[in-house]
Amino acid sequence: MTNNGKAIVLTDGKAGHENQSKAFARALGLDFQLVPVKFKSPFHKMLSYLFDRLGIRTAGLLHGLDGLLHSSTPPLADSPTIIGTGSGTFYAAKSLARKISGAKCGVVLYPRGYQLSSFDCILAPTFDNPAKLPNVVEIPANLVANDADFYEKGVAAFKERYQGATDNLVGVIVGGPNKCSAMTVEWMKSRLDEIFAANKGAQLVVTTSRRTPADVEALVDSYPWAYKLIYSRDRFNPIPAFVKLAKRLYVTAESTGMLSEACTSGTAEVRALDNLNPGPHKFRRFLDSLAEAGYVGGNRKIDLSGQFAAARRLMGLA
Repeated sequence: MTNNGKAIVLTDGKAGHENQSKAFARALGLDFQLVPVKFKSPFHKMLSYLFDRLGIRTAGLLHGLDGLLHSSTPPLADSPTIIGTGSGTFYAAKSLARKISGAKCGVVLYPRGYQLSSFDCILAPTFDNPAKLPNVVEIPANLVANDADFYEKGVAAFKERYQGATDNLVGVIVGGPNKCSAMTVEWMKSRLDEIFAANKGAQLVVTTSRRTPADVEALVDSYPWAYKLIYSRDRFNPIPAFVKLAKRLYVTAESTGMLSEACTSGTAEVRALDNLNPGPHKFRRFLDSLAEAGYVGGNRKIDLSGQFAAARRLMGLA
């Protein structure tokens, strides 16, 4: 089987995972077809770890693969590259790839608990402390959209809503608490006061997110922004425009996806609003590694060209 520049991207329905798989496919120079997959139950997912260790690769644990494999006109004949991101796709990716002659599978994020050697390529974030193996390619942050069209459309959509100047734009991206971080009104007020004091004369713009607590969102709403997106009222996404237009971006530290995007695209100086809990958790490792490399606290941007070249070799595309 020869590769004709196409891939099957397996998706678990999570936007953050799906977007990383799409970015990987584009970086490999492949067109792709999205195929939803889902374990039939939590028990079936648990079984997948055992089956994988025993070398059993079966589509029977998942919804989605049977239709691909048994269709009278399967979309697999010229699509030997299988891509997935997240634990909902790891077993599916290698199971599908092993059933197609010449197919290879590449996954994003670290497939902890699965047999690592049976993936052709693993793009693993450094903060997950991945094993040093020939098929593991470490990346400093999450993959993000890497096509110019995505950002051009984002900027155009933003400018339809915001008519002000963009030559002195300062963006603030607010996430929300998780198991390794906190977010209180008092903490946020101190950060916002500091941001406004340090950026007098700038056009300050902000977006909250689905994870932002209601009381924090109300506080953000009360400040005199040049533009604000309050997520509970409006689901428009201004982040691509913030990333491309801002000279400085403040991002809450638990927002790994948003920090990754800010550190990869645009030209903005990136500063983290550190709301992380104490301890050596992966969010702290992630932030520290970005700061040490100059991606946070400066405007150095992540260049994954070397990692993508290694991935292409591992996937038989070089």
